[in-house]
Amino acid sequence: MEAVAEMREVRAARCDVVVSPVTRSRSHVAVVAALAAITALNLLYLAFACPHDLAPDEAHYWHWSRNLDWSYYSKGPLVAWLIRASCELFGDTTFAVRLPAALCGTALLAGLYVLVADVLKDRRLALGAALAAATLPGVAAASTIMTIDAPFLACWCGSLVFLNRGRWSLAGACTALGILAKYPMILLPLFAAFPLRGRPGFCRYPLVSALGGVPILIWNANHDWISFRHVLGQSGANEPMNPLASLTFLGGQFGVLLGFWFVAFVAGAARRPSDTALSLMWWSAVPVWCVFLIASLRTPGQVNWPAAAYLGGAVLAAAWLREHGRRRSVRIGLIVAVGLGAFASFGLRFPHFVRPILAAILPAPSEANPAPIRKLDATARLAGWRTLAAEVDRLRAKNPDAAIAGMTWTIPGELAFHCSGRPEAYSFGPALADRSSQYDLWRPNPTSDPESFRGRTFIYVGDPIPNFETVFERVEGPYRVTHEERGVPLATWTLWVGRGFRGFPPRTAPTEF
Repeated sequence: MEAVAEMREVRAARCDVVVSPVTRSRSHVAVVAALAAITALNLLYLAFACPHDLAPDEAHYWHWSRNLDWSYYSKGPLVAWLIRASCELFGDTTFAVRLPAALCGTALLAGLYVLVADVLKDRRLALGAALAAATLPGVAAASTIMTIDAPFLACWCGSLVFLNRGRWSLAGACTALGILAKYPMILLPLFAAFPLRGRPGFCRYPLVSALGGVPILIWNANHDWISFRHVLGQSGANEPMNPLASLTFLGGQFGVLLGFWFVAFVAGAARRPSDTALSLMWWSAVPVWCVFLIASLRTPGQVNWPAAAYLGGAVLAAAWLREHGRRRSVRIGLIVAVGLGAFASFGLRFPHFVRPILAAILPAPSEANPAPIRKLDATARLAGWRTLAAEVDRLRAKNPDAAIAGMTWTIPGELAFHCSGRPEAYSFGPALADRSSQYDLWRPNPTSDPESFRGRTFIYVGDPIPNFETVFERVEGPYRVTHEERGVPLATWTLWVGRGFRGFPPRTAPTEF
């Protein structure tokens, strides 16, 4: 009798995971249709409806793509390679710069669907997880703004899919590409080794993954290991301990996941699973997230730093939802989170519907704070760059031989992209206590090679240069530029015309990395 009961349990278990061909076909059609619709909407939005100029990071990476290399000051080369490939096909346009982000976003959602379906054997749950992820503001932003996170997250998710299926070489190829996008990708092979060690052929995975670091290491060996020093500085290793920064980190994670998804992640991760597939998800999520939690003891960092941990975490959260989703409180939380996420994502894409509300609750613009909305509206930093470029072009028309520059590393890429003729642009930042950047490495540049620019006129954007008479024979300005949309000031800049460039005095202190 015990043997019969045992056989019945086995058959019942098989019934839970065996899907009929018809059901499987319908689920495939549903997910393909959903992903195709999301991709089409993203592409139509980018081509015809996107109101945003390039973000400073996007413009910076586009500037990299005009100078292709094996690596760059702060990141690997993948983001620049993707942007250049797209721009070669479609021209140097905003749409072309952001096209890889939309495609990477689709790959991320497809990978998440496959991951949940493979691990939890539930295609409906997998489709729901992918659609819910699409409503998250972070995913919406990564699908329309071309930063390193778009290819990085797609590569991380692809690596997990192939690792779970035991396709070691393909997983290694995805991880190698991910390393070329963002250095934290090396955390995945480090922690995946714990649940997968001893599996036949697993050693191929770290070996293939390591190939992604080869061009970065060679480039850094020829550039004084500058990327590693930059990462060390960004990690806060030189900062004093500040436990309160961890509260800022936790608050940021709670907020970016809309509260509910953070709770689901923590609840799903609280129980370490014995199942190999779920164990892989746990090791790819919890230890990775804890790395950034520990780092937050010195610096809160940025809210996107632990983003990759939430991919394996999404599977853990889905498993928790499958177990507890019938509870009324969980259902209400799910509905509210999806609705809130969809609303926030819509607001990020079409901020002009939300800005009047934000402007009404903020103080009126003043000379000391000309654009108070920037405190609450993250999209304001993507606005007004064409307005600034138009004013720079007006000054260039009066000074046709002038070079253009910014006081910080965030400005030159914007000017180079949005100004007429895509001119070269430089950074004065290294001489003015701004952090180091790729502009320090491109030669000649006005801070490292003053003789190459001596006597020239510069149109530059930023604050007044201290003791400007040592840098230029004379300076004209300031010229104020304010960008407004529907009566709401979003950004303001100050322009100057410096004539007779003399060069900057020697630095009195090392520039931060």
